[in-house]
Amino acid sequence: MKIPIFRALWIATIVSNIGTWMQDVGAGWLMTSLSTSPLMVALVQASTTLPMFVLSMPAGALADIVDRRRLLIITQLWMLGGAALLAVTTFAGLTGPGLLLSMVCAIATGMALSAPAFQATVPELVDAAALPQAVMLVSLGVNIARAIGPALGGLVIAITGGPAAVFALNAVSGIGVVVVLLHWRREAPRSDLPAEHFLGALRAGVRYTLQAPAMLAVLLRCVAFFVFASALWALLPVIGRRELHLDPMGYGALLGFLGLGAVIGAAILPELSRRTSSNSLATIACLLFALATGLLGMIHHFAATAVVVFMAGFAWISIMSSFSGAAQMASPAWVKARSLAIFILVSQGAMTLGSTFWGWLASQAGISVTLITAGTSLAAVQLLLLRFPFDMEATLDLAPAPNWPTPLVRSKVSNDRGPVLVTIEYRVDSSNVAAFVQAMIPVRRSRLRGGAMFWAIYEDVAVPGTFLETFVVQSWIEHRRQHERGTPVDRGFEETAQHYHLGPPPVVRHLIAPL
Repeated sequence: MKIPIFRALWIATIVSNIGTWMQDVGAGWLMTSLSTSPLMVALVQASTTLPMFVLSMPAGALADIVDRRRLLIITQLWMLGGAALLAVTTFAGLTGPGLLLSMVCAIATGMALSAPAFQATVPELVDAAALPQAVMLVSLGVNIARAIGPALGGLVIAITGGPAAVFALNAVSGIGVVVVLLHWRREAPRSDLPAEHFLGALRAGVRYTLQAPAMLAVLLRCVAFFVFASALWALLPVIGRRELHLDPMGYGALLGFLGLGAVIGAAILPELSRRTSSNSLATIACLLFALATGLLGMIHHFAATAVVVFMAGFAWISIMSSFSGAAQMASPAWVKARSLAIFILVSQGAMTLGSTFWGWLASQAGISVTLITAGTSLAAVQLLLLRFPFDMEATLDLAPAPNWPTPLVRSKVSNDRGPVLVTIEYRVDSSNVAAFVQAMIPVRRSRLRGGAMFWAIYEDVAVPGTFLETFVVQSWIEHRRQHERGTPVDRGFEETAQHYHLGPPPVVRHLIAPL
């Protein structure tokens, strides 16, 4: 918080998020007035999460290859304009179910395009040592807004007699973020290489994630949580209005208890994190959220419901901080926005599908059966996934550390030439062959994460113990980028494998396809 730009952006984002939560209350409340179907109410949540599912990967690629500051400014202006237009149509009485869902989806599109860029920006604002605390503060800011926004939204709806004023205030709340971003002088990462092409950047992001065990573990746990946790978020408006018969102020107060639980959870989260691993903390929090989801299907009184949603908010902040922190630590700077975009894609996709399914089930079997089923299923799945811890590589050093010398070339090679074949020859004692082959497994993942399309290793049948590692990169420029993407972790994998090599350093050759 001593860093001025982080502090200013944090405060402005809280104000903007308060407006967003006010809009969520207004949209959910307005839909309960426009339609009696639980499915239509659940689709409000689905309309919010669907753009995250569809656009997060393109947004992540953009955030890694364009100026993130400009991208954030453009998306903030888009959301501001969408919120203002929704306010105008609602004041004029023109907002029906279809238009409401469309406008909510349009505003969420701006959120989807900005989310990877914003998350990837946090490491640019603070140093590596402060990153876990910064991630927690970002989550805390979201939940401060969650505590204030719903209650304030309900109050505004009650005073004004409708949600139009809430939509207008949401538009105003985003101005501060735009002002802070306009004053931020971002230092772009230095590189002598041109920016990646959009489609190539997409492929590189997917390729990295598929070869990063730590990231895959986070994604697996995300799916296992969000598919079932979405039931609580999707059906809470129905519980408030149909089960508890709350007015707008009462519903806002109910959501305020959820946000209050998250804020208190964030306040004690540092102490909890010191006492247990992020994986254990997330597992306990998931089980607590499952209990809260099931209890919501059994109780029908405001006071008891407030206690349960408080408990859910407490669990939510622990889960989101653990997941977000693990995703941040599992990806290096060059692909961070794309990795976080995949994290958002998976989590929001699970929320979208889950919200739609639980809304449909509620319309068929009722609210109580749906919530009890979701809570029970969530608890069971979390227990089944105990064997997949996601913080196993949280301490890995993924800072930029190019570990290869510049390739020797006799004449200039154009960047678009390719594909490029790289070969590395090793001599290994017969007694160490098995250990060497085992040590090459993480090397393979490292090459593929960095940009290789194909990797293999072969042994010379004429000279046993002579191995040839080969990998193919799409173009010369991609191989040059591969040189820049090395990390201390990658270097460690290579050093472990080369420990078994005999004699002078391994011979490296670069071969390129003829024109």
